[in-house]
Amino acid sequence: MTEETGGAGVESNLSNSGQDYETAAPCNIVIFGATGDLTKRKLMPALMRMLHCGLIHRDSRILGVLRNRSEAEWHEMIRAGLHEYSPQLDMDEEKWREFLPHLKMVDGGLDDDTMYQRLADALETLGDKKNAMFYCAIPPEWYNRVAQGLFKAGLVSEEDGYRRLVIEKPFGSNLATASALNKELQAVFKENQIYRIDHYLGKESVQNLLVYRFANSIMEPLWNRNYIDHIQISVSETIGIEYRAKYYENSGALRDMIQSHLMQVMTLVAMEPPVEFTADAVRDEKMKVLRALRRFDPDQIAVHTVSAQYASGMVGGERVAAYVAEEDVSPDSSTETFAAMRFYIDNWRWQGVPFILWTGKRMKAKVSEVMIRFRKPPFNLFDSHASVPAANALVFRLQPEPGVVLRVNAKKPGLTTDNEEMVMRAMYASDTSEAADAYEILMHDVLTGDGTLFSRSDEIEESWSIVEPVLEAWKDRVFIERYRAGTWDVAAMDELTKDCVGGWHKPTLHE
Repeated sequence: MTEETGGAGVESNLSNSGQDYETAAPCNIVIFGATGDLTKRKLMPALMRMLHCGLIHRDSRILGVLRNRSEAEWHEMIRAGLHEYSPQLDMDEEKWREFLPHLKMVDGGLDDDTMYQRLADALETLGDKKNAMFYCAIPPEWYNRVAQGLFKAGLVSEEDGYRRLVIEKPFGSNLATASALNKELQAVFKENQIYRIDHYLGKESVQNLLVYRFANSIMEPLWNRNYIDHIQISVSETIGIEYRAKYYENSGALRDMIQSHLMQVMTLVAMEPPVEFTADAVRDEKMKVLRALRRFDPDQIAVHTVSAQYASGMVGGERVAAYVAEEDVSPDSSTETFAAMRFYIDNWRWQGVPFILWTGKRMKAKVSEVMIRFRKPPFNLFDSHASVPAANALVFRLQPEPGVVLRVNAKKPGLTTDNEEMVMRAMYASDTSEAADAYEILMHDVLTGDGTLFSRSDEIEESWSIVEPVLEAWKDRVFIERYRAGTWDVAAMDELTKDCVGGWHKPTLHE
């Protein structure tokens, strides 16, 4: 297998064919939290690239809602953020002058009713519509207040153009809070106006899972319990909690990664082919997977889950502190920085196949992937030889170096029938800088009204109901297993995967 270049990113599509994307209609792009970290790091760089590439109509406007700042201060803050977080944009004076006319500021706080009226007055009729996207780059406790403010100011009605509300994760902290937030938002907005964003699903490599599965007939006959022993879906990180200690202490790895990102990836891996590639058809199939997930018996939670927390250790040649020594973390914290869950999907295709979802911080390598481990051959002709064939594996590397890795057995060269494992790789793109950023993809989908990569309210509540028993079981623990930073030393993972062919798959960057 040679390295093949997959579909190119947004800029390549634009320059090559001009047919692989849809330029959205002009829109008022409103950002609540216009001075926040998310806006500086992700939203503004993405919006600038989208304008440059044509993914946003040139007549669109970007309205920042903020208070106690002048327009000049806000502009300087945006420009400094672009320089710091996106130096690859090469922000020279000419590019900045082109971007500047798209920016408008609305003064006021989120709790100020008059601000929403000023916002209504600031929305422009662009073309023949007053389209508006409201992006909530704010703490979750403000979502309902913003929705109510928009409603009172008459900014929910779609009589003069569409109105779309973008909500960042976390969407609730448990089933009760997620259900309450859904009810609050749906009392104001229609479900098809609400876009619950998960940046992980915006990654091109994650979306490519659907193409790998449904555009390649070679995989479908093998994609079931008859040939697959188990599946491991993982996100391994070398970083710690960075600046997110206050959030992470109340979240932990289970809420932060598994309940949202990894369960969504699992639905893409396990779902049946949708009848058509539309938002509701895809989400209907994902919901079937979630409904088929076996619920956790309270007596079996300790057997089917793992939680651990990083201790001090060496990462990248540097000593790093333990989680409990991080700033703003309680010294007796039992918050998990590593979490794993063993799921079963009780349906015809997947009955009896374990799905192992795991994530950890301060691990040995930064790798995200889906590993499909196939069953061993039913009869081993080479049992008497020194090298027994390993079980085949198909690995979808999500990051870094996204692509596909196939591990098969081959004869060693020479006068022998001994086996050795052969690794065949196919990269998704020869230059990953071509790939569009997740926020570019997701905001473009909002602007064009495509909800495929966004979670519906029933998906959110179903996923919370599945992990709720585990959250309850972990809530009052006083002890948690420790692992050395920069290692794979989570002993409980070997027990969790002991009956899986090949055991715990520890990903490596250059396998």
